[in-house]
Amino acid sequence: MKGFLWMFFISAICFSQSSKDKAKTYMADKDYKKAELELTAYVSSNPNDKEAIELLGDAYGYQKEWDSAIEQYEKLKDNYPNNANYHYKYGGALGMKALNISKIRALGIIGDVKEAFLKAAELDPKHIDTRWALVELYVSLPGIIGGSNSRALKYANELQNLSKVDGYLAKGYVYEYDDEPELAEKYYKLAIEEGGSVTCYEKLTNFYESNHQPDKAIDNLEEAQRKHQRNAMHYQIGKVCADYNIQLEKGEKCLKAYLSNHSAKDGVPKAWAYYRLAQIYKHKNDKTEALKWIDKAIAGLPDIQVFQEEKATISEL
Repeated sequence: MKGFLWMFFISAICFSQSSKDKAKTYMADKDYKKAELELTAYVSSNPNDKEAIELLGDAYGYQKEWDSAIEQYEKLKDNYPNNANYHYKYGGALGMKALNISKIRALGIIGDVKEAFLKAAELDPKHIDTRWALVELYVSLPGIIGGSNSRALKYANELQNLSKVDGYLAKGYVYEYDDEPELAEKYYKLAIEEGGSVTCYEKLTNFYESNHQPDKAIDNLEEAQRKHQRNAMHYQIGKVCADYNIQLEKGEKCLKAYLSNHSAKDGVPKAWAYYRLAQIYKHKNDKTEALKWIDKAIAGLPDIQVFQEEKATISEL
Protein backbone atom coordinates (compact mmCIF):
# COMPACT_ATOMS: atom_id res chain seq x y z
CA MET A 1 0.00 0.00 0.00
CA LYS A 2 2.79 2.42 0.90
CA GLY A 3 4.49 1.70 -2.41
CA PHE A 4 1.29 2.45 -4.31
CA LEU A 5 0.79 5.77 -2.50
CA TRP A 6 4.40 6.76 -3.12
CA MET A 7 4.09 6.01 -6.83
CA PHE A 8 0.81 7.97 -6.95
CA PHE A 9 2.49 10.94 -5.28
CA ILE A 10 5.43 10.87 -7.70
CA SER A 11 3.05 10.60 -10.67
CA ALA A 12 1.07 13.62 -9.45
CA ILE A 13 4.24 15.72 -9.19
CA CYS A 14 5.33 14.70 -12.67
CA PHE A 15 1.88 15.43 -14.09
CA SER A 16 1.80 18.87 -12.46
CA GLN A 17 5.28 19.70 -13.64
CA SER A 18 4.32 18.55 -17.11
CA SER A 19 1.30 20.88 -17.05
CA LYS A 20 3.46 23.87 -16.18
CA ASP A 21 5.99 22.98 -18.86
CA LYS A 22 3.18 22.65 -21.39
CA ALA A 23 1.92 26.08 -20.38
CA LYS A 24 5.38 27.58 -20.91
CA THR A 25 5.45 26.06 -24.40
CA TYR A 26 2.02 27.50 -25.16
CA MET A 27 3.18 30.90 -23.90
CA ALA A 28 6.25 30.76 -26.16
CA ASP A 29 3.94 29.90 -29.08
CA LYS A 30 1.61 32.79 -28.12
CA ASP A 31 -1.26 30.36 -27.57
CA TYR A 32 -2.33 32.16 -24.42
CA LYS A 33 -5.75 30.53 -24.03
CA LYS A 34 -4.26 27.03 -23.88
CA ALA A 35 -1.61 28.30 -21.46
CA GLU A 36 -4.36 29.78 -19.29
CA LEU A 37 -6.25 26.46 -19.18
CA GLU A 38 -3.13 24.49 -18.23
CA LEU A 39 -2.09 27.00 -15.59
CA THR A 40 -5.55 27.37 -14.05
CA ALA A 41 -5.65 23.64 -13.34
CA TYR A 42 -2.04 23.63 -12.16
CA VAL A 43 -2.39 26.61 -9.81
CA SER A 44 -5.53 25.17 -8.23
CA SER A 45 -3.41 22.21 -7.12
CA ASN A 46 -0.26 24.24 -6.46
CA PRO A 47 -1.50 27.54 -4.97
CA ASN A 48 1.95 28.50 -3.66
CA ASP A 49 3.83 28.19 -6.94
CA LYS A 50 4.64 31.86 -7.55
CA GLU A 51 6.13 31.20 -10.99
CA ALA A 52 2.91 29.55 -12.16
CA ILE A 53 0.76 32.33 -10.70
CA GLU A 54 2.84 34.94 -12.51
CA LEU A 55 2.60 32.98 -15.77
CA LEU A 56 -1.17 32.77 -15.34
CA GLY A 57 -1.32 36.52 -14.80
CA ASP A 58 0.77 36.98 -17.95
CA ALA A 59 -1.54 34.67 -19.93
CA TYR A 60 -4.54 36.73 -18.88
CA GLY A 61 -2.70 39.94 -19.66
CA TYR A 62 -1.82 38.89 -23.20
CA GLN A 63 -5.54 38.19 -23.71
CA LYS A 64 -6.41 41.62 -22.28
CA GLU A 65 -8.38 40.02 -19.47
CA TRP A 66 -7.24 42.70 -17.07
CA ASP A 67 -9.38 41.84 -14.03
CA SER A 68 -8.14 38.26 -14.04
CA ALA A 69 -4.53 39.40 -14.51
CA ILE A 70 -4.90 41.89 -11.65
CA GLU A 71 -6.20 39.11 -9.39
CA GLN A 72 -3.10 36.96 -9.98
CA TYR A 73 -0.58 39.80 -9.64
CA GLU A 74 -2.32 41.08 -6.51
CA LYS A 75 -1.81 37.68 -4.85
CA LEU A 76 1.88 37.88 -5.64
CA LYS A 77 2.50 41.44 -4.48
CA ASP A 78 0.54 40.80 -1.25
CA ASN A 79 2.38 37.54 -0.49
CA TYR A 80 5.78 38.82 -1.63
CA PRO A 81 5.67 42.54 -0.80
CA ASN A 82 9.41 43.05 -1.36
CA ASN A 83 9.36 41.87 -4.98
CA ALA A 84 9.47 44.93 -7.24
CA ASN A 85 8.40 43.07 -10.36
CA TYR A 86 5.13 41.92 -8.81
CA HIS A 87 4.22 45.49 -7.88
CA TYR A 88 5.18 46.59 -11.39
CA LYS A 89 3.01 43.96 -13.08
CA TYR A 90 0.10 44.69 -10.75
CA GLY A 91 0.35 48.40 -11.54
CA GLY A 92 0.65 47.68 -15.25
CA ALA A 93 -2.49 45.52 -15.33
CA LEU A 94 -4.39 48.15 -13.35
CA GLY A 95 -3.18 50.82 -15.76
CA MET A 96 -4.34 48.83 -18.77
CA LYS A 97 -7.73 48.36 -17.14
CA ALA A 98 -7.92 52.13 -16.59
CA LEU A 99 -7.39 52.68 -20.32
CA ASN A 100 -10.32 50.41 -21.15
CA ILE A 101 -13.01 51.75 -18.82
CA SER A 102 -14.75 55.09 -18.51
CA LYS A 103 -12.67 58.08 -17.44
CA ILE A 104 -14.74 58.47 -14.27
CA ARG A 105 -14.13 54.85 -13.23
CA ALA A 106 -10.47 55.13 -14.22
CA LEU A 107 -9.99 58.02 -11.81
CA GLY A 108 -10.75 55.65 -8.97
CA ILE A 109 -7.80 53.36 -9.71
CA ILE A 110 -5.13 55.76 -10.97
CA GLY A 111 -3.91 56.27 -7.41
CA ASP A 112 -3.38 52.51 -7.02
CA VAL A 113 -1.50 52.39 -10.33
CA LYS A 114 0.84 55.14 -9.23
CA GLU A 115 1.32 53.58 -5.78
CA ALA A 116 2.27 50.23 -7.31
CA PHE A 117 4.83 51.75 -9.69
CA LEU A 118 6.33 53.96 -7.00
CA LYS A 119 6.67 50.95 -4.68
CA ALA A 120 8.38 48.96 -7.42
CA ALA A 121 10.79 51.85 -8.07
CA GLU A 122 11.54 52.12 -4.34
CA LEU A 123 12.18 48.38 -4.00
CA ASP A 124 14.43 48.13 -7.05
CA PRO A 125 16.55 51.20 -7.93
CA LYS A 126 17.57 49.45 -11.18
CA HIS A 127 14.12 48.46 -12.44
CA ILE A 128 14.08 50.05 -15.91
CA ASP A 129 10.53 49.06 -16.90
CA THR A 130 9.07 50.65 -13.77
CA ARG A 131 10.79 53.93 -14.50
CA TRP A 132 9.51 53.88 -18.05
CA ALA A 133 6.00 53.27 -16.68
CA LEU A 134 6.34 56.26 -14.36
CA VAL A 135 7.58 58.49 -17.18
CA GLU A 136 4.58 57.52 -19.32
CA LEU A 137 2.16 57.86 -16.40
CA TYR A 138 3.26 61.34 -15.35
CA VAL A 139 3.29 62.54 -18.96
CA SER A 140 -0.16 61.18 -19.81
CA LEU A 141 -2.05 62.25 -16.67
CA PRO A 142 -3.60 65.72 -16.51
CA GLY A 143 -1.98 67.95 -13.90
CA ILE A 144 -5.15 68.05 -11.83
CA ILE A 145 -4.85 64.33 -11.03
CA GLY A 146 -1.11 64.13 -10.60
CA GLY A 147 0.43 64.51 -14.04
CA SER A 148 3.77 66.27 -13.99
CA ASN A 149 6.42 66.68 -16.67
CA SER A 150 8.99 67.58 -14.02
CA ARG A 151 8.36 64.24 -12.28
CA ALA A 152 8.47 62.46 -15.61
CA LEU A 153 11.88 64.03 -16.23
CA LYS A 154 13.00 62.90 -12.77
CA TYR A 155 12.44 59.28 -13.76
CA ALA A 156 13.91 59.92 -17.22
CA ASN A 157 17.08 61.05 -15.44
CA GLU A 158 17.05 57.89 -13.33
CA LEU A 159 16.69 55.89 -16.54
CA GLN A 160 19.63 57.73 -18.06
CA ASN A 161 21.77 56.73 -15.08
CA LEU A 162 20.82 53.10 -15.67
CA SER A 163 20.86 53.14 -19.49
CA LYS A 164 21.79 56.17 -21.55
CA VAL A 165 19.68 55.01 -24.49
CA ASP A 166 16.55 54.58 -22.35
CA GLY A 167 17.17 57.92 -20.69
CA TYR A 168 17.54 59.75 -24.01
CA LEU A 169 14.43 58.07 -25.44
CA ALA A 170 12.45 58.90 -22.30
CA LYS A 171 13.52 62.55 -22.44
CA GLY A 172 12.61 62.73 -26.11
CA TYR A 173 9.19 61.32 -25.22
CA VAL A 174 8.65 63.82 -22.40
CA TYR A 175 9.73 66.83 -24.47
CA GLU A 176 7.63 65.68 -27.43
CA TYR A 177 4.53 65.64 -25.22
CA ASP A 178 5.54 68.94 -23.65
CA ASP A 179 5.56 70.53 -27.13
CA GLU A 180 9.29 71.22 -27.13
CA PRO A 181 10.19 69.71 -30.52
CA GLU A 182 13.79 70.92 -30.64
CA LEU A 183 14.61 69.20 -27.35
CA ALA A 184 12.67 66.10 -28.35
CA GLU A 185 14.62 65.84 -31.62
CA LYS A 186 17.89 66.40 -29.76
CA TYR A 187 17.32 63.50 -27.37
CA TYR A 188 16.00 61.12 -30.02
CA LYS A 189 19.17 61.81 -32.03
CA LEU A 190 21.31 61.22 -28.94
CA ALA A 191 19.57 57.86 -28.51
CA ILE A 192 20.54 56.95 -32.08
CA GLU A 193 24.14 58.04 -31.48
CA GLU A 194 24.32 56.04 -28.25
CA GLY A 195 22.47 52.88 -29.24
CA GLY A 196 21.44 53.09 -32.87
CA SER A 197 18.85 50.32 -32.59
CA VAL A 198 15.88 49.98 -34.91
CA THR A 199 13.70 51.23 -32.05
CA CYS A 200 15.76 54.42 -31.74
CA TYR A 201 15.35 55.14 -35.43
CA GLU A 202 11.62 54.37 -35.26
CA LYS A 203 11.10 56.88 -32.44
CA LEU A 204 12.76 59.66 -34.42
CA THR A 205 10.89 58.73 -37.60
CA ASN A 206 7.56 58.78 -35.76
CA PHE A 207 8.47 62.15 -34.26
CA TYR A 208 9.21 63.62 -37.69
CA GLU A 209 5.97 62.25 -39.12
CA SER A 210 3.85 63.57 -36.24
CA ASN A 211 5.49 66.97 -36.76
CA HIS A 212 4.85 66.92 -40.52
CA GLN A 213 8.51 66.71 -41.51
CA PRO A 214 8.37 63.86 -44.07
CA ASP A 215 11.70 64.66 -45.76
CA LYS A 216 13.50 64.32 -42.43
CA ALA A 217 11.58 61.10 -41.77
CA ILE A 218 12.76 59.67 -45.11
CA ASP A 219 16.38 60.70 -44.46
CA ASN A 220 16.24 59.01 -41.07
CA LEU A 221 14.71 55.83 -42.51
CA GLU A 222 17.38 55.69 -45.22
CA GLU A 223 20.11 55.98 -42.60
CA ALA A 224 18.44 53.20 -40.61
CA GLN A 225 18.20 51.03 -43.72
CA ARG A 226 21.90 51.50 -44.50
CA LYS A 227 22.80 50.49 -40.95
CA HIS A 228 20.37 47.65 -40.30
CA GLN A 229 19.53 46.36 -43.79
CA ARG A 230 15.89 45.70 -42.84
CA ASN A 231 13.52 45.17 -45.75
CA ALA A 232 10.66 46.56 -43.65
CA MET A 233 12.28 49.99 -43.89
CA HIS A 234 11.77 49.96 -47.65
CA TYR A 235 8.04 49.83 -46.94
CA GLN A 236 8.26 52.62 -44.38
CA ILE A 237 10.07 54.91 -46.86
CA GLY A 238 7.46 54.14 -49.51
CA LYS A 239 4.65 54.79 -47.04
CA VAL A 240 5.96 58.26 -46.15
CA CYS A 241 6.44 59.14 -49.82
CA ALA A 242 2.90 58.00 -50.63
CA ASP A 243 1.28 59.69 -47.62
CA TYR A 244 2.93 63.06 -48.27
CA ASN A 245 3.11 62.97 -52.08
CA ILE A 246 6.87 63.57 -52.08
CA GLN A 247 9.92 61.84 -53.61
CA LEU A 248 7.57 59.58 -55.57
CA GLU A 249 10.28 57.87 -57.65
CA LYS A 250 12.11 56.90 -54.47
CA GLY A 251 8.88 55.67 -52.91
CA GLU A 252 8.05 53.53 -55.94
CA LYS A 253 11.54 52.03 -56.00
CA CYS A 254 11.49 51.21 -52.28
CA LEU A 255 8.05 49.62 -52.38
CA LYS A 256 9.01 47.40 -55.31
CA ALA A 257 12.20 46.41 -53.46
CA TYR A 258 10.06 45.56 -50.43
CA LEU A 259 7.80 43.33 -52.53
CA SER A 260 10.76 41.62 -54.25
CA ASN A 261 12.38 40.76 -50.92
CA HIS A 262 9.22 40.19 -48.86
CA SER A 263 9.04 37.53 -46.18
CA ALA A 264 6.76 36.92 -43.20
CA LYS A 265 9.29 38.51 -40.83
CA ASP A 266 8.81 41.90 -42.54
CA GLY A 267 5.51 42.23 -40.70
CA VAL A 268 3.49 44.29 -43.20
CA PRO A 269 1.47 42.20 -45.70
CA LYS A 270 2.16 42.70 -49.41
CA ALA A 271 -1.33 44.13 -49.88
CA TRP A 272 -0.35 47.26 -47.98
CA ALA A 273 2.64 47.78 -50.28
CA TYR A 274 0.29 47.40 -53.27
CA TYR A 275 -1.94 50.05 -51.69
CA ARG A 276 0.98 52.45 -51.25
CA LEU A 277 2.02 51.92 -54.86
CA ALA A 278 -1.54 52.70 -55.94
CA GLN A 279 -1.31 55.95 -53.94
CA ILE A 280 1.96 56.86 -55.65
CA TYR A 281 0.57 56.25 -59.15
CA LYS A 282 -2.52 58.23 -58.20
CA HIS A 283 -0.27 61.15 -57.26
CA LYS A 284 1.35 60.75 -60.69
CA ASN A 285 -2.09 60.82 -62.33
CA ASP A 286 -1.42 57.37 -63.79
CA LYS A 287 -4.91 55.93 -63.41
CA THR A 288 -4.19 52.63 -65.18
CA GLU A 289 -1.24 51.71 -62.94
CA ALA A 290 -3.02 52.99 -59.83
CA LEU A 291 -6.05 50.77 -60.54
CA LYS A 292 -3.79 47.79 -61.21
CA TRP A 293 -2.12 48.07 -57.82
CA ILE A 294 -5.24 48.87 -55.81
CA ASP A 295 -6.96 45.83 -57.33
CA LYS A 296 -4.02 43.69 -56.18
CA ALA A 297 -4.35 45.19 -52.69
CA ILE A 298 -8.08 44.40 -52.59
CA ALA A 299 -7.49 40.86 -53.86
CA GLY A 300 -4.97 40.33 -51.06
CA LEU A 301 -7.05 41.82 -48.24
CA PRO A 302 -10.62 42.28 -49.46
CA ASP A 303 -12.04 43.40 -46.12
CA ILE A 304 -9.86 46.50 -45.69
CA GLN A 305 -12.20 49.47 -46.10
CA VAL A 306 -9.48 52.01 -46.89
CA PHE A 307 -8.55 49.99 -50.00
CA GLN A 308 -12.11 50.24 -51.29
CA GLU A 309 -12.15 53.97 -50.59
CA GLU A 310 -8.86 54.45 -52.42
CA LYS A 311 -10.20 52.60 -55.46
CA ALA A 312 -13.23 54.88 -55.54
CA THR A 313 -10.93 57.92 -55.45
CA ILE A 314 -8.68 56.57 -58.21
CA SER A 315 -11.70 55.73 -60.38
CA GLU A 316 -12.66 59.41 -60.38
CA LEU A 317 -9.34 60.51 -61.91
